[in-house]
Amino acid sequence: MSAHAQPRGPSVVVVPEGDNRERLLCPDCGFIQYQNPLIVVGAVCHWQQRILLCRRAIEPRRGYWTMPAGYLELHESTEQGAMREAWEEARAQIEIEALLAVYSVLTISQVQLVYRARLLSGDVSPGPESLEVHLFEWNALPWEQLAFPSVRWALQHYAQSRALQQFAPFVKPTGESEELE
Repeated sequence: MSAHAQPRGPSVVVVPEGDNRERLLCPDCGFIQYQNPLIVVGAVCHWQQRILLCRRAIEPRRGYWTMPAGYLELHESTEQGAMREAWEEARAQIEIEALLAVYSVLTISQVQLVYRARLLSGDVSPGPESLEVHLFEWNALPWEQLAFPSVRWALQHYAQSRALQQFAPFVKPTGESEELE
């Protein structure tokens, strides 16, 4: 490369040697840029028979209800990420009880790890990504205003597991659509 040529970075689509998928490759240095699914962590948080939900202040699905959840950060465990998201979105301190579910959401290339968690206090308030937070009685959950299908799945899986001390993590219900309704 000449002294004045700018590096191009990953700009060529190839199937690298030993691989079976197309990847972006830098023709100057051979760097391969992998694009992999994102990991989302969250929790169904309960307090005295009520469930914590947050009304989203951000897109996508601004104004709809969700459990505290978001992208896992580098150098944090999935449990730490779920606890951080509960604090960021609802100023909630939680204790992780169990891994509730692992959802592979292919349409948006996400792996979602959802925990069952106990709120350490009913004192919650909106964080910067929430318009409001609320502790809902089960029969008052806003089912028609949930932000994402995986929130509905997680709530249903919570209901199936709440009386159990041990259980295998749930997966996406068979036949359920990943598409927003």
